[in-house]
Amino acid sequence: MKANDFRNLTTAEIEQKIAGFKEELFNLRFQLATGQLDKPTRIRDVRKEIARAKTVLRERELGITS
Repeated sequence: MKANDFRNLTTAEIEQKIAGFKEELFNLRFQLATGQLDKPTRIRDVRKEIARAKTVLRERELGITS
């Protein structure tokens, strides 16, 4: 998702997405440790998604509009 996609969601929806991404990241790391991970770049992508979502939440806290 792009940052603009996150901006169109409510705060509760963004927090729900973050929780989902964190769960996916946990599963990916588990697969990496057990040698079952097919696409290692997915870990980086999920981490960036979490960062984008958290950035949008922080922007809302500070009252920054883009």
